[in-house]
Amino acid sequence: MAYPLEPMRAAHLQNVWQIVVKLGTGILTDEHNLPNPAQMEGLVQQIAALRHAGKEVIVVSSGAVGAGMGALKLKNRPTPLPQLQACAALGQSQLITTYQKLFTKKNILTAQVLLTHEDLQDHDRHLNARNTLSTLIAQGIVPIVNENDAVSFTELKFGDNDTLSALVASLLPVDLLVILTTAEGVIEDFGTPNARRVSVIKRIDRRIESLATGATSVTATGGMTTKIQAAKIASRSGIPTIIASGHKKHILKNIMEGKDEGTLILPTASRLKGRKRWIAFFHHPLGQIIVDNGAKTALRENGKSLLSKGIVRVIGNFSKNDVVSICDLEGTEFGRGMITLDAPQFSEGQIPAKVIVHRNNLVILWSDEDSR
Repeated sequence: MAYPLEPMRAAHLQNVWQIVVKLGTGILTDEHNLPNPAQMEGLVQQIAALRHAGKEVIVVSSGAVGAGMGALKLKNRPTPLPQLQACAALGQSQLITTYQKLFTKKNILTAQVLLTHEDLQDHDRHLNARNTLSTLIAQGIVPIVNENDAVSFTELKFGDNDTLSALVASLLPVDLLVILTTAEGVIEDFGTPNARRVSVIKRIDRRIESLATGATSVTATGGMTTKIQAAKIASRSGIPTIIASGHKKHILKNIMEGKDEGTLILPTASRLKGRKRWIAFFHHPLGQIIVDNGAKTALRENGKSLLSKGIVRVIGNFSKNDVVSICDLEGTEFGRGMITLDAPQFSEGQIPAKVIVHRNNLVILWSDEDSR
């Protein structure tokens, strides 16, 4: 049973111009994990229709590892990194070739854009990636984005391509993130007779996160959990997200018309600016700063800098200007910021009396004003 909230959807979709569409492995490959030409053609037709209607579209595509597995006749996702890289290298070439052929039939040029986490974490490379994507879409070209899995040396994921799609959406930023998957959307009471799709999520809280389940496919990496986390990034960046089934015909058309498809996650009341988004989402924090309740209130409610007197404990090995997590006494992360000291300067409990994270370099990941 879906909520009749089409007017709310229309309000968030009527001025959408730039869109990131994320295509999951499950909707791109067949039962043998090979690219499914018929399914891909249907999705390309829908994306091409958006492009011809004047929308600017960036595609974030999974499927490379899955396609490589199918070509190598592997039934299970490899664990050793070199095997994963080999699958990715083999599968990516097949994937992009298929996209090029299908989009060419629609008189649309495509460009392959392969990214690593380091590309988006380093500030200069971050800006270069944004400029490249902006230039491509301004020329009417559809970028096909994926992680450069063949050379990644930590994990074959940002977390995953759900996260990558949210980061690309936040990088530009765009007007809408659409995550197409095998599910109808976020499902409440999943696996029970009372199961139903959640039409609109006003805020992602612990109850919403509890609705998510992990991946079940041998080619997938995150399931609904990573999609919810991706929506949190987009939401804090001021971008609405829709999670919907990529197997449904005309799904993108229906979404853009404001029809009750999938799950719409609304953006927060406040939108992070470019530098704050870069600090908040494009780094792996290298340490934790545990603060007392007074400091938490000063940071969240009063927009203050983090001072040494509010720090209870410091965890990690970091250097000046690294990004660290800021956590409350329960260990819950509520902020991130660029530190002004090296970790050794916190040794033996002697914290210098100074600003530890300046408010210009500090991000509150979710503030009370974002409650709806």
